[in-house]
Amino acid sequence: MKYVLDTHALIWFLEGNPRLSDRAREILFEPTSDLILPAIALAEAVWIVARGKTSIPSAETILAVISRDRRITIYPLDKMVIEQTLQLVNIHEMHDRQIVATAIVLARGTEQVVLLTCDQNITASNLVPVIW
Repeated sequence: MKYVLDTHALIWFLEGNPRLSDRAREILFEPTSDLILPAIALAEAVWIVARGKTSIPSAETILAVISRDRRITIYPLDKMVIEQTLQLVNIHEMHDRQIVATAIVLARGTEQVVLLTCDQNITASNLVPVIW
């Protein structure tokens, strides 16, 4: 199983924030979890950290942690993802569309894909399996 991280899941995991659900925390601390980080979620997280909106000390810190964690694969914002976003009219926010599109593109492969998110719009869309 592959777990796609949304921006909140990533930031709250790195902060140790109690708003991270117990199930998401279990997955994120599991040493064998296969974590997929959409490039757009990483870019958004770096932007949020750089603006001082988290307890993470710097954007460089988040990049260093991601680089050291061998469980995390950064998935590019490629043409397939962009094309998929055109069909996601029920997702209102651009970054969220790209995160969901990444999960959909990955699900075309042979493994099951689940999105770790608490976003109400994404969850209500029922476009991808969600854990929170």
